Amino acid sequence: MAIEEGDKIPAIELASTGGGNIALRDHVGHPFILYFYPKDDTSGCTREAQDFSALMPEFAALGASVLGVSKDSAIKHQKFISKYDLTVPLATDTDDSAMQAFGVWVEKQLYGKRYMGIDRSTFLFDSEGKLFRAWRRVKVPGHAVDVLESVRELVR
Repeated sequence: MAIEEGDKIPAIELASTGGGNIALRDHVGHPFILYFYPKDDTSGCTREAQDFSALMPEFAALGASVLGVSKDSAIKHQKFISKYDLTVPLATDTDDSAMQAFGVWVEKQLYGKRYMGIDRSTFLFDSEGKLFRAWRRVKVPGHAVDVLESVRELVR
């Protein structure tokens, strides 16, 4: 069963781009945005990462951290970060545990062909580690700004 609003952040670790792991529960204590995206260096995913990167100073001013997650390797993430001068940190879900817990590994269809893939989704946790808001089937234009507004609402 996928995480729902009010649920606690799961005890999951992700591989970081700098080596080592990132424990999601290490983000308890401040607002935390976790977003899942399909693939590095594609048009929608690039735009989303650029939008979150552009707003990183505003998220930081509100005490919030942001982490983007896909199945791409740490090496591919690092190339993606360097190519577009991204400031949003990225992580890899090597064992699909996060994608399963958040219910974002779903059956998709393109040109009549069915396949499994990541449903572009974002999750905002409060400082106690409870899910405050979830966005599923995200459309990229304006999304990062919507998330920022929800963080503002959360910290009021």
